[in-house]
Amino acid sequence: MRQKWAVSLTVVMTIVAASLSSVAACENNRPGGTYVHKDLTLCWAQWSPAQGLIEVSKDFTAETGIKMHFELLPWSRYWDYYFQPNRQGAKCDLLMGDTQWLGGAAKSGTYLKLNDFLEKEGLSLEGFLPATVREYSTWPKGSKNYYAVPGFGDALGWVYRKDWFERPEIRRDFKSQYGRDLAPPKTWDELLEVAKFFQGREIDGRARYGAAIFTERASEGITMGVTSALYAYGFNYEGTPGSHDMEGIVNSDGAVKGLEMYRKLYECCTPPGHTKAFMTENLEAYDHGQVAMQMIWFAFFPRIHQDSILGSKSGFFANPSQKHTASVLGGQGLSVIACSDKTDKALQYIKWFMQPEVQKEWQASGGSSTHRAVVEAPDFASTTPFAAEYLVAMKNSKDFWQEPRFLELMRAMQQRVASYVVAGNGTAKEVLDNLIVDWAKTLEAQ
Repeated sequence: MRQKWAVSLTVVMTIVAASLSSVAACENNRPGGTYVHKDLTLCWAQWSPAQGLIEVSKDFTAETGIKMHFELLPWSRYWDYYFQPNRQGAKCDLLMGDTQWLGGAAKSGTYLKLNDFLEKEGLSLEGFLPATVREYSTWPKGSKNYYAVPGFGDALGWVYRKDWFERPEIRRDFKSQYGRDLAPPKTWDELLEVAKFFQGREIDGRARYGAAIFTERASEGITMGVTSALYAYGFNYEGTPGSHDMEGIVNSDGAVKGLEMYRKLYECCTPPGHTKAFMTENLEAYDHGQVAMQMIWFAFFPRIHQDSILGSKSGFFANPSQKHTASVLGGQGLSVIACSDKTDKALQYIKWFMQPEVQKEWQASGGSSTHRAVVEAPDFASTTPFAAEYLVAMKNSKDFWQEPRFLELMRAMQQRVASYVVAGNGTAKEVLDNLIVDWAKTLEAQ
């Protein structure tokens, strides 16, 4: 889940119904389709990390003689373009795909299962952080069936105004009010306190606000935001993996408290009109000096750190804990398209990409590796101001449902939690009880 498509879920649902099975049919994905490229084609989104991958992949071409072509689309067209063969029909040999696509792509045969290849080549995914292998690579989730390798690691974290946190007068006021030093929050209780403290506070002649959080409901925004709190309070999607046993799990006491906490944070401590906010709105609120903290993906941390104005004024922290330490997963896995007529070359690329030295180059070129040779290296924590927090987040990452009908599952959650958090309807327990009913119907219909 991630930097993402920002299109309506209703529109995307229509695409899903018509696309995955037809993509798997292959006749639309190769000769006879609308697009064929002689080079090995890797499809991804159009953003700066892709440029880093282009540079690193020049080494692959130098080593193998296989030329690479990169098909890059804006995030808003990401799903539509790659999974709607009756439109422009980008035809990929390799795809950096969002994790929630795994179930549908595996079930339809769109993604090539990698087990035989990995075994034949003596390759193992154990070199990557276990949590990221589970979320980026496996279907069913947590099984030994591999349909991708971890490609671009990302998680939902927080950025804060370090310069405000360090001002002596602000620190004195905070300590007098809460009896502790002002610091990046370690728990959601502390996060709420810090947000309340800054809400409406005048700094440099302007009123500031506590926190910019996700409240958008058209795609996946509020679900990603809410689950940051839910995971910290112990929320799970099911009791036994693959069982879909949700009663007492989805609506557990901890889950109820987590959802209540997110509503408290929204009600008390967000900027005026922050009712349909996702990445763009949060970044703008932070860039314009409105908020003391913002919820945002780690993928944006380098951009903030390198900013000529905000870079020196910003600090970073992973999602606060409560009962548990957990962060919402972002990023993508790298898969081979089963219909490709270049699967042999695509698998060569997978083998090359998995090498520890390549992963180090990928990280250095603006990528985001989850390979242990990179993130567990002795000097990794000192490479950036947020590297240590990134490692905490990725080691404890959790993802949304990856079921073939994940979009219906997502739509139900978006509607339920937005009605409660933003509109103030019902109780947290009622929301989660009703969500179990919604999800059970969808899962039974798969």
